[in-house]
Amino acid sequence: MNAAKQIVSEAIVENLDILKFSPSATVRVADLGCSVGPNTFFAVQNILEAIELKCQNQGLDSQIPEFQVFFNDHTSNDFNSLFSSLPPNRRYHAAGVPGSFYSRLFPNRSLHIVHSSFAIQWLSRVPKKVVDRSSHAWNKGRIYYPSAADEVVEAYSAQCAEDMARFLQARAQEIADGGLMILIFAARPDEIPHSQLVANIMHDMLGCCLMDMAKKGIVSEEKVDMFNLPVYHMSDQELEAAVERNGCFSIERMESLPPISSTLQSLVSTRHKAQAISFHVRAAMEDLIKAHFGEEILDQLFDSYSKKLEQEYSLIESAGTSALNLCAVLKRKTMNC
Repeated sequence: MNAAKQIVSEAIVENLDILKFSPSATVRVADLGCSVGPNTFFAVQNILEAIELKCQNQGLDSQIPEFQVFFNDHTSNDFNSLFSSLPPNRRYHAAGVPGSFYSRLFPNRSLHIVHSSFAIQWLSRVPKKVVDRSSHAWNKGRIYYPSAADEVVEAYSAQCAEDMARFLQARAQEIADGGLMILIFAARPDEIPHSQLVANIMHDMLGCCLMDMAKKGIVSEEKVDMFNLPVYHMSDQELEAAVERNGCFSIERMESLPPISSTLQSLVSTRHKAQAISFHVRAAMEDLIKAHFGEEILDQLFDSYSKKLEQEYSLIESAGTSALNLCAVLKRKTMNC
């Protein structure tokens, strides 16, 4: 968090064209994929402090603008919990905006800063081909793409490219000229195959546990065949290509962040590390699994998953250096596009 905070602060101070905005105007910030906090509140506070510092550096101390912050997530997000935990001493007007960020959410040229943290690796949907029995990309016996056939990987990559095209086109219409977009996401180093990325290895293990349950008759194999995770870890080159195709943004900065592994490092036993990973993956994936298989399998599945992680933890350790979190700072060009 500290590394991201510093990059975001520096990016705003160095790149935000604050003088293009009317001194009396309200500065509008959107956090896309906000969940229920508190990380979204920390991110917003950091952004606003950086804008205030930018104003001071420009000699606009007496013209600090008002702020309006939009918190966006899917309609199923618990916005009641989010807003009940808003910081009491906040210096901004808050509003919720439900809906997918792969489509338009805001009026033309209405936003000055867009922020999104660990959200854009979630696809808008599972690629259609991977659940189509007649397709060469049918992902039978797996719930994810890393160790699957090339056609499956290509289907996921194509879905990501399609989603990013829609995402960038929507933001290009919503962000004012000179405004910034800050994207923090779990990525894949260009030189690392999909199958060797540590997060992908973890998700493949979860798929193995589901297939084991299918072999035991606890869930149907057909249900497993029709379940795939809508997550894809793109590389920095894939993001650069998407931005270039869109043409409305320049990449001002793109840096890797230190891995978020302090919790695991503080744990001594492999068993406790496996349990921590299982807890984290369950928090992220539980709703998807429950919607497809039902709630009754969750405890058994993640108990099995924790044991598998412990048994095969050497695979995770050997792939540990493959983890990559990126922070990309994009600037809206002054042009019609």
